Amino acid sequence: MWLAVICGLILCFVVKLFFYEDDTLLDLASSHFTALFTVAKRLEKLYRGSKVYVGLQIPDADSASRQSIDAVIVTNQGAVLISVKNISGFVSTDKDGNWLCTDGKQHNTNLIPNPVDDAKRLVSILEEYLEQRGVALPEGYLSFKVVCPNPKFRCIVSDSFPPEVITYDQWKQLKPDQRNLCSGLIKGVLRVGKDKAHDSIIEQLNSVLSTAPISDRLELKGNKYVLGRFIEFKGKEEDLNALRKIKRSKISQLTVQKISMFGFADSTVQVLYAPRDYRAEGSSKWEEEVTVRSNTEVVFEPLNSTKSRKYKLSKVLSMQLSG
Repeated sequence: MWLAVICGLILCFVVKLFFYEDDTLLDLASSHFTALFTVAKRLEKLYRGSKVYVGLQIPDADSASRQSIDAVIVTNQGAVLISVKNISGFVSTDKDGNWLCTDGKQHNTNLIPNPVDDAKRLVSILEEYLEQRGVALPEGYLSFKVVCPNPKFRCIVSDSFPPEVITYDQWKQLKPDQRNLCSGLIKGVLRVGKDKAHDSIIEQLNSVLSTAPISDRLELKGNKYVLGRFIEFKGKEEDLNALRKIKRSKISQLTVQKISMFGFADSTVQVLYAPRDYRAEGSSKWEEEVTVRSNTEVVFEPLNSTKSRKYKLSKVLSMQLSG
């Protein structure tokens, strides 16, 4: 009897270890990062042929630091900086444009500094960066939107938000226009043009943004993402030796696949990684493969956090490292 109980407990532990998310990962289900990638994917569907650049880290000369920009979408009609506010609760604005958010459970009210002013500030920083990279945009060419994609976002007075804000109710109603494949709500802020000068600007924008500084990106099972900074791997010495080539200066990305289970202690994953190729954008083809224990951990510091977190390789799908 006791043997059966012990075996049952061990089986439950193994199932939970390999097939269920831990508390850290569950917290990411409604995180800013996951919402950001959800928004980016939907924008690319709404604007067929567009390109969305996520997690930009743009140098700011005034503050001598890098400023985080959630996303920038470039279409054949123009470019829009996207600021994502993944907030829930009842939201109103004060006379200064700050947002007051009251949650539905504890009735706590948080003040969010004016998101519209913050997005305007980021537009100016991005324009200055682009100009330094040789892309001089016409005045007003780069616009912005503040997107609120959380289904639990409730605006108390809908018309209290400026037109640059897309509330959740507006977000869920966005549909591509069949004539120009462009959504009506965003179309108004894009500059339409079909001359060679316009095409040249679009080409330059894509070239510069594709090589702009970005955050490291961790993709987890369950459609979850984390932006931040990769620090190191943690695990058995032999596994760390196998992973020793994965350094920022040498590797641009890796992918994890094929979990193999041989008993309880020896489950493994295959890690494929692509050596960085500085002669071309992005990375070279997958050339290296190592097999390590699935409980080897990725130590990663999320953006705007002072504490690092650990993610088991068994929960990781891929990781992209900035140059």
